[in-house]
Amino acid sequence: MNDALRNDEPGRRGRGLRRDVELLEALASDEARRSGGLGVARIARMTGREKSQVSRSLRALAEEQLVERDADSLLYRLGWRLFSLVARGLDTRLTTTAEPVMRRLAVQTEETVHLCVLRDDAVLTVRTVSGHSFRTSGWEGRRAPLACTSAGRVLLADATPDELYVRFGTVENLVPDHPGSRVRTVPQLWQAVREAAERGWAETRDELEPDLSGLAAPVRDYRGRVMAALTISGPTSRIGDRLGSLGRETAGAARAVSAELGWPPGPARSS
Repeated sequence: MNDALRNDEPGRRGRGLRRDVELLEALASDEARRSGGLGVARIARMTGREKSQVSRSLRALAEEQLVERDADSLLYRLGWRLFSLVARGLDTRLTTTAEPVMRRLAVQTEETVHLCVLRDDAVLTVRTVSGHSFRTSGWEGRRAPLACTSAGRVLLADATPDELYVRFGTVENLVPDHPGSRVRTVPQLWQAVREAAERGWAETRDELEPDLSGLAAPVRDYRGRVMAALTISGPTSRIGDRLGSLGRETAGAARAVSAELGWPPGPARSS
């Protein structure tokens, strides 16, 4: 390789990367989402490139599982590996972004603050922050039911009634091991989820276990989708009369985290 070609190697790699990014952006467009993917000819028109070049680039991206091609329609769409990378990046950014906000909220409220996410059919606590070591009760890594927790009702905010039925079926009692829960059926859960969305946070009192109250507010990603919940829980005897004020403070903290993640700041939005 002569010196001129060697010196231009970084520039050629950079141009190739930009062209690949253009293809990924086309596949992330509203048109691609509406139609379930795009064909080579349409992508070529959108990016102003030759079809043969686009086809070669897409095949290379497909080999790395960054895009995939439907065997029937022959349309390309974003691949599972790309979504996996984004999800892992968001999880890391979520905890990094949320922790300082959680610490401020813990100081403001003098309560323990949890960061919870949806994992399968349960609420998973991924981070706990408290200014009082005696109030930290080993919640990190603990799973809890969706139906009878404030975090669960927030994390289900984007679900439709049909999606709730798919997730829970038509069982008569969603939480048989929690007799204090006011939510037993899918319609009752849907009502509780909508109440939380309208208020801006969810509240529970003695539903998960006796003398335990909690509240949760949604953390949204750059699309506005709920990706986590900031929660406060404690003995009903201590926080039961403060759920409204704690809810407002927690909702404000959750909006601050959401803004850092790219969701425009402002009043809580219902889905």
